[in-house]
Amino acid sequence: MNKIAVIGCGAAGMMAALAAAENGAQVTVFEKNEKPGKKIYITGKGRCNLTNACDTTDFFDNVVRNPRFLYSAVYGFDSTAVRDFFEEHGCRLKVERGERVFPVSDHSSDIIRTLYNAVKKAGVTVLFDTKVLSIEANRSRVSEITYTEKEGPIIRHEFDSVIVATGGMSYPSTGSTGDGYEFARNLGHSIAAPLPSLVPFEIREDWCRSLQGLSLKNVGLKLFQDKDDKNATGGGSKKKNKPVYDGFGEMLFTHFGVSGPLVLTASCYYDKEKTGRLLLDLKPALDEEQLDKRVLRDFEDAPNRQFKNSLGGLFPSKLIPVMVELSQIDPEKSVNSITRQERTAFVKLIKNVPMTIKGTRGFNEAIITRGGVSVKEVDPSTMESKLVSGLFFAGEVLDIDTVTGGFNLQVAWSTGHLAGESAANKEM
Repeated sequence: MNKIAVIGCGAAGMMAALAAAENGAQVTVFEKNEKPGKKIYITGKGRCNLTNACDTTDFFDNVVRNPRFLYSAVYGFDSTAVRDFFEEHGCRLKVERGERVFPVSDHSSDIIRTLYNAVKKAGVTVLFDTKVLSIEANRSRVSEITYTEKEGPIIRHEFDSVIVATGGMSYPSTGSTGDGYEFARNLGHSIAAPLPSLVPFEIREDWCRSLQGLSLKNVGLKLFQDKDDKNATGGGSKKKNKPVYDGFGEMLFTHFGVSGPLVLTASCYYDKEKTGRLLLDLKPALDEEQLDKRVLRDFEDAPNRQFKNSLGGLFPSKLIPVMVELSQIDPEKSVNSITRQERTAFVKLIKNVPMTIKGTRGFNEAIITRGGVSVKEVDPSTMESKLVSGLFFAGEVLDIDTVTGGFNLQVAWSTGHLAGESAANKEM
C-alpha cells in the first residue's frame, strides 16, 4: 500500500486525497489552517461556482495559459464527472447563466462539507494546524517530509509520494502564501513568476473614481498593450497592437479604478511589463452609424435643450457629467447648435471611452494566481514531476490559469483527481 502525503486541504488537495484513497493508498493530508477548504468558502462570493457545464472541447478555450497540458486531466475527470460526484454524494447543483454551476443552496459550505465527508469516509487522515516545512528527496526520489503541529517540535515522516496542492498566492488570508513554490524550487523546479490574476485594474484618470459604485451591464471592453517595435528607426518608438482582449459583459467602477466580471477576465491577458489601456464601448449593440442616428434623433426631439441635459436616454445619470466633460462640448450649448463634427467625435467617444491602466490590485484581491510550477517539468498524463520521482502537483500551484466561470475550480478537481490516482497506482 502506497503511503501518500497531500499538502493542502483545498479543492485540489481533497480531490487528490480522495482519488488516492479510493485507489488503495494510505493517505495523510497536511493543512496549516484549522479547517478544510478556506478558499473554496469565499469563491463565487460565497456561493461557490464549482465548475462550468460547457462541452469539454470548449473548456480549453477558457484556459489562458497552457491549455494543452490539461488534456489528460480534464478528459479523465471532466465537468460531468464533477457534477455527478457532488450529486451522488447528496449535494444538489444548478446551472446558471454562462453554464456556471452552483450548489442549489447557494452555500459554498455545502461543497466543502460534501467533499470533506467523502474524504473522511474514504479513510484519509487529515491533520489541521499542521505546517509542512520541507519535502526531502533522496537520489531524485521523494523520501520524507518535515512538519510541525501547532508550532510544536519538528517531525519527520517517510512517504512514497507527496502531492503538492498548496494553491497559489491569491487571498493569502486563506493560507495561500506560496509555500508550494518553495517546495518545488528547493527540489529543482522552475517557477513562472507568480502574479495576481482575475484582479481589478487601477486607473490613472480621476473621473473613474468619481463613478465609484456605478455598475454597467452589456458593455464592451478592449484591452490594448503597447510594445516596442524592434523594426522602428530611432529606437524607443511604440507600435499599437490589436486588442489582446475584447469582451462583453458587466463591469463596476471603484475608488481605485474598475472591477467586475468583464474587467477580471481582461486582467488574465494583462502584461504588467507593457503599457496598458482600456477602451470602453458603452453601446456595443450599435455601430457608429446606427449610434449617430440614435444621438441625432435624441437631439432633434428637444433641439433647444442644453447638451448636458440631453443625455438621459443614453447613459445612467451618474455617468452623464463625465461624458460631457470627456466630449469637450460646451455643456450649456443647445443641441441644435452642435456641429456634425462635434457629434461624430461624441459618437466615437461613446464607442471608445479611454482609460489608462496604472496597474492591477494585489494578491489580496486577486481571485487566482498566474504563474507557478513550470508545466514543462511535470508529466501531463500523471501530474508527476519529471525531475523528482514520487513528487506530484495539483491545482493552482501549477502554471495554469483560466477566465472566470468555474474553470479554475475544474482545473483543481481534474488535476487533483489525476495526481491522486497516479500516486496511488505508482509502482514502488
